[in-house]
Amino acid sequence: MYLDHFGLTELPFGITPDTSYTVVTRSHQEALNTLLIALGSGEGFIKITGEVGTGKTLLCRRLLQALPEGSVSAYLPNPYLAPRTLQLALAEELGLAVSPESDDYHLLQSINRALLEHAAADRQVVVCIDEAQAMPLETLESLRLLSNLETEKRKLLQIILFGQPELDRKLADQSVRQLLQRIAFHYRIKGLAREEVTNYLAHRLRVAGYRGNELFGSAAVRCLHKASRGTPRLLNILAHKSLLAVFGEGKHSVRPIHVRRAAADTEGAASAGWW
Repeated sequence: MYLDHFGLTELPFGITPDTSYTVVTRSHQEALNTLLIALGSGEGFIKITGEVGTGKTLLCRRLLQALPEGSVSAYLPNPYLAPRTLQLALAEELGLAVSPESDDYHLLQSINRALLEHAAADRQVVVCIDEAQAMPLETLESLRLLSNLETEKRKLLQIILFGQPELDRKLADQSVRQLLQRIAFHYRIKGLAREEVTNYLAHRLRVAGYRGNELFGSAAVRCLHKASRGTPRLLNILAHKSLLAVFGEGKHSVRPIHVRRAAADTEGAASAGWW
């Protein structure tokens, strides 16, 4: 690979969410602020949507790190589950020793008792559900019923739905209209603005150990922004392939032609344009 060629200690443009590479963009910070405000006000349901690759999973991890000390969190990365299985998964995340053979009534009672204990100890319970657009409608409805668990003063459970725009269409279904009405806070993550791309690239290179001269010139940055539409995952893929092309030529600077080649080789990328 090109690590030694550019003086890197690790690959700077991986597509696996890694909080050590977090770049605080305007849209992500607004989304995180919305989440913290909503959680602070005790709202039951919160929704975050964004296109594929805009960093929803990374945002979820940032939120879990930013929760107040003493908070109890549960993270469900795969919500394509039947209602009962979702409740079992939640019980497991909350550390409950629940038998899979328990009937629905006793399962719900066990969850309710655990939530009441956390509330009595003034512990906030937050459930983050990633890829929420994949949830069956009946499972979404079971989530609403779980959100009914409350004391006279507060909700026992706060649920955050992270999903692609398809989640909005699913929530528009008449069968889950009651859940839609309970979403008091929501935010739509946007892609990076062109002026944010330069800082994004430089930050990731710096974290990966790069200490040399500027790798991506202004023209290459414009091409990367246009080809990726500001989507971080696509931007990472294109930047990685551009560096491969530069390495293959034995050079040390990314030019628009390298980005155009990367875009032509990447599904989902737009035309990088001609500069």
